[in-house]
Amino acid sequence: MKKLFGILLALLFLGAVGGSGYLLYKRSQKPPVVFRTEAPVRSTILKKAVATGAVVPRQEVAIKPQVSGILDQLHVEAGQLVKAGDLVARVRVVPNMVNLNSAQSRVERAKIALEQAEADHGRYRALFADGTVSRAQLDQYEIALRTAREELAAARDNLDIIEKGTTGKLATSTNTLVRATVSGMVLEVPVELGRSVIEANTFNEGTTIATVADMDDMIFKGKVDESEVGKIRTGMQLLLTIGAIERATFEATLEHIAPKGVEDSGAIQFEIRAAVAPQSGLFLRANYSANADIVLDRRDDVLAIDESLLQFEDGKPFVEVEVGEQLFEKRPVEVGLSDGIRIEIVSGLDESARIKQPNTELAAPGPAGAAQGGRPRRAG
Repeated sequence: MKKLFGILLALLFLGAVGGSGYLLYKRSQKPPVVFRTEAPVRSTILKKAVATGAVVPRQEVAIKPQVSGILDQLHVEAGQLVKAGDLVARVRVVPNMVNLNSAQSRVERAKIALEQAEADHGRYRALFADGTVSRAQLDQYEIALRTAREELAAARDNLDIIEKGTTGKLATSTNTLVRATVSGMVLEVPVELGRSVIEANTFNEGTTIATVADMDDMIFKGKVDESEVGKIRTGMQLLLTIGAIERATFEATLEHIAPKGVEDSGAIQFEIRAAVAPQSGLFLRANYSANADIVLDRRDDVLAIDESLLQFEDGKPFVEVEVGEQLFEKRPVEVGLSDGIRIEIVSGLDESARIKQPNTELAAPGPAGAAQGGRPRRAG
């Protein structure tokens, strides 16, 4: 009985030792790995410089009054289309008391002068009829009479201009009527009825009644960093993306690059302008913020891979191509243009190749191995 019990204990001990050894052996074995692969694709590669800015009208004109006063009538609103010469507003003149008093006094003096000229002319006309004075002497008083009449008319017109801003002679060209100077769309009307407005003059730019712009002629105005400005030139194509218009890209042509940069947040920026090509059915509003991709170089419909698939050895690029089930070999490639994400493959690959994605190991059952140099190897 004791002998049988000893045999059982020995068998249990040996089983425990064997099981522990087996578990330790299993834990020491590394699982095989499987690498993801990716195929080249046909793609368009663009090398771009980025500029930020806004879409604005090429010509935006501020309409200002030519006489100071009170805004009495307003005939336009934002979004309305106008033509050059259309009535925008009317200004009611508030006369200056000093000028008004001077004009009234001038009218009274002109009346007195006219009465005197009429009296002198009457006397000399009677003398001329009697043959006492010559025709030449009478002509002098006739000229003086006409001059006095003209002076009174001018004084009255001057008084009307000060009081009303116009006269009967100049009713069609009165300064109190504010008219559009260009054709286009009214972008903004920053004033309201009853507000005092100031005329544009040498010392004051005047009050803006409305701004008018041609919304069919838009430009992109933005800034480019000094590190990029040397790579661009006029005539280049821009691709505009506007945050307010989703899933739409506008084409533009670079027209101007500023010869002088300005400092902005510690960096030197150069202003650029580009003509925007309109798209049917899409309305561009003034001052839409936009980003412009300036196309520095382009390759259409070329074979390309993700740059992350590219590896280097002694400065030369290569990829690892699958030649069997998880079996890879090094293959040198010639690369071309890159946009920072994809890179053009000039030679060394075709569309059927499966390229190993480095550092994408996945645990999977199966044998594992290693390869050296350019000879085929199994992933591991």
